[in-house]
Amino acid sequence: MSGEPDDIVLVYLRRIDAKIDRVIDGIQDLKHSVTSLEGQMASVRTDTAAMSLRIDRVETRLDRIERRLDLAAAPTG
Repeated sequence: MSGEPDDIVLVYLRRIDAKIDRVIDGIQDLKHSVTSLEGQMASVRTDTAAMSLRIDRVETRLDRIERRLDLAAAPTG
């Protein structure tokens, strides 16, 4: 009889250990996914900054064209 409780305890400990291993594997997968998302977000930010610079340059060129063609209102101030 004294051997049975130990066996039951060991069975439950092994089950808990197996579940913890699955949880750890799941957490590792989540870490990889988050890292990938962070990289993608950094790429999106870089692309957005590049587009903003291009838009600024186009705006500057358009302002210059409007001034040369006298299409822009005279600056006040």
